[in-house]
Amino acid sequence: MEHTNTSINSGDSRIDLEFSDRHASFPDQFDNSNPPTLPLLLHPAYARSKSLACDELRNFGISLKWCALDHSSCIGKFISYLTFVILTILVPILSSLSIRLPATASIYDPISLNKLVQLPESGLAAISFFMLSRFFQCYGLRQLLFLDALTDDSSYVRCGYARELDKAFRHLACILLPSFFVELAHKIIFFSTVTVSIPYVSKGVPSNSIVFIALLASWVYRTGVFLLVCVLFRLTCELQILRFEGFRRLLEGCGSDAGVIFQEHVRIRKQLLVTSHRYRFFIIVCLITITVSQLGGLMLVLSSKSEKNFFNSGDLVVCSAVQLSGFFLCLLGAARITHRAQGIVSIATKWHMLVTCASYNTGSDTRKDLMPRANGNPASNWGTSSESSDTSTTISSQDPSSFQTRQALVTYLQHNNGGITLFGFALDRGLLHTLFAFEFSLVLWILSKVIVLS
Repeated sequence: MEHTNTSINSGDSRIDLEFSDRHASFPDQFDNSNPPTLPLLLHPAYARSKSLACDELRNFGISLKWCALDHSSCIGKFISYLTFVILTILVPILSSLSIRLPATASIYDPISLNKLVQLPESGLAAISFFMLSRFFQCYGLRQLLFLDALTDDSSYVRCGYARELDKAFRHLACILLPSFFVELAHKIIFFSTVTVSIPYVSKGVPSNSIVFIALLASWVYRTGVFLLVCVLFRLTCELQILRFEGFRRLLEGCGSDAGVIFQEHVRIRKQLLVTSHRYRFFIIVCLITITVSQLGGLMLVLSSKSEKNFFNSGDLVVCSAVQLSGFFLCLLGAARITHRAQGIVSIATKWHMLVTCASYNTGSDTRKDLMPRANGNPASNWGTSSESSDTSTTISSQDPSSFQTRQALVTYLQHNNGGITLFGFALDRGLLHTLFAFEFSLVLWILSKVIVLS
């Protein structure tokens, strides 16, 4: 009790006591119970962040080497660019020129749809490859995955991000493996029907098998590179979603310390702007490429008079499924972030109201307790009356300032509630509805043109 009276009598000590109360409910502040002599390298939070940075970087590095996307050395860059040129440009062009349809299967027309599919697949792979090259050259894998900034986050965010890193390639496999088996079945049927004539190659060489393996490897490479960028974007989105969840917990447990809340939101807002700047070109170009390829395929299929089956339309189905799955992965992740960012305003308003009501009730109870003491024994309790008067004045003078600070914070959050943006336009549910209406109107326009021409 002596320590409590001393902290009340001294203004500086009282401020220190308020800081400890405000920070007592933070998730990571319970680590202060550890002995002060504990070395920093043995601290659990520090050890976890170092393990996360090393283990996950090593796993990603191994995966990138197997995908021929390692840019950490000159040899790795050369192999990466050589693989890109062969599997993204040369193999699709040579296969399109060498495949011939026999006369017995003239009623089918798989060649035109196959050529239509090659262009958007190679285009998306080229966009994704050059985006990854730019990321690795400018930022590196640590900054690209925001591993350097994890030391400033709570244990909840670090553990959640570790789980998302573990599941990153699972999301890629969930899209790639089913599509691969469907593509494999289609290629087996396709190459068992068509003939392949490679210039300057003798007829004794199994041309069909060579082109079959080369096209399948090219498809896996192009699809994997495109989905890898989509998964990296989704991983970044999940990190920011975890930080917004941590920000919500900060509002619930930090009392009236608006400065800490403001600094945390500024840090999250800065990383959202960095993420938007990195991926906005990729999202816009993918939107244009996928829209043109899907509408072109729809027009070609509807205008064709031949029978539609798995043999002549399987490539188009697989290509459409992969493109839409990867692009929806990006859109849904960005929309979730923007939704969380916009929902922070209502949570902050509720926090402001609760803290204001609590401060008002505390001040009223303090004044009711102090005024009878001062009036009941004015001569013998002069020092106590003077100290109580100072304390009452301090509370009443701090309440307006704290209220104005919290009100300014709520106003700031109302004007800075955007998530992922595309050149200033928030990628939220409203924009998704607009894109859906635009795409649907284009589909209806194509259907009307096909009906009129037929």
